[in-house]
Amino acid sequence: MGIALVTDAFAQDSIEAEAAAWVARLQGEPTPEAQAGLRAWLDADAAHADAFERATEIWAMIPGAALWLDAERETGAAAPDPAPAVRNRRPVLALAASLLLLLTFGGFWWAFADASGYTTRAGEQKVVTLDDGSRVALNTDSRVDVAFSSGLRHVRLERGEAMFEVAHDADRPFIVDAGNKQVRAIGTEFIVRRNGAEVTVTLIEGRVSVSDIAPRGDTAVPAPPAQLSPGERLTAPAQGQQMIARESIEVATAWRRGQAVFDDTPLAAAASELNRYGGPRLEIADPHVAALPVSGVFATNDTREFADAVAALHGLHVRKSGDIIQIVR
Repeated sequence: MGIALVTDAFAQDSIEAEAAAWVARLQGEPTPEAQAGLRAWLDADAAHADAFERATEIWAMIPGAALWLDAERETGAAAPDPAPAVRNRRPVLALAASLLLLLTFGGFWWAFADASGYTTRAGEQKVVTLDDGSRVALNTDSRVDVAFSSGLRHVRLERGEAMFEVAHDADRPFIVDAGNKQVRAIGTEFIVRRNGAEVTVTLIEGRVSVSDIAPRGDTAVPAPPAQLSPGERLTAPAQGQQMIARESIEVATAWRRGQAVFDDTPLAAAASELNRYGGPRLEIADPHVAALPVSGVFATNDTREFADAVAALHGLHVRKSGDIIQIVR
């Protein structure tokens, strides 16, 4: 079978098209020639290996794909055809086309897996046990979409923050996508937070790798994945370079105990953090007041107490009007 048949059909993205074709071609009993051809293709460009890995993962998510392909081949063998080579290619080309569609429109693969979503409102927290025994603790105003297949456990953090306690399964990697970052683990415990375009990953136990999710059409060589050790936090800001720093486990998990910990945090940032949890909203209009440092442990469900404590510390005043709390000079 000529790989060019598929790449010509999907010229808009030749690498992904070739990856889809290789995965389809290698199902069943690949010939030594096919195996050698794949090795040469993978060695030619690092982007080839990335695309092939992704296509392989998506193949594992399609229920019954192998059985369908076998059945199509058996049908082709049983029915006379004046052009058997064309008939033999049809199921492989159809599978490659399906794989390429999923590679091209990444969200579609969720339709092929056992997918579900979990959401918390402002001020709400929730712990969910997944089908594999993994546990996900959702912080306030958060959402995750979960899709499991026979070969992969895939989660997307759409917004907010979640702590993952991953059940060990060496045959099914556990992957969390958040913004343009992807966290890969097998059995470990970590926290992922998505705040707009900024993503943070904090490792509690075990090991994880954090890699970039390249925008579609990006041909740049991706940076190697960052490997985290327990007590490390990776911060990927909306702009600028990502950073890895030490993080106290007690601080990282404080929200599980209904607390927020600040250490010389600008008042505006501390107020923004507490506003995520609902209740009366903190407002600081004065730039001088907004920049004042705040340190301490505060309840996430009591913005009034926070405002009173900060006002007493810095000699400020608190104005309360309905659901608004203003901190002023």
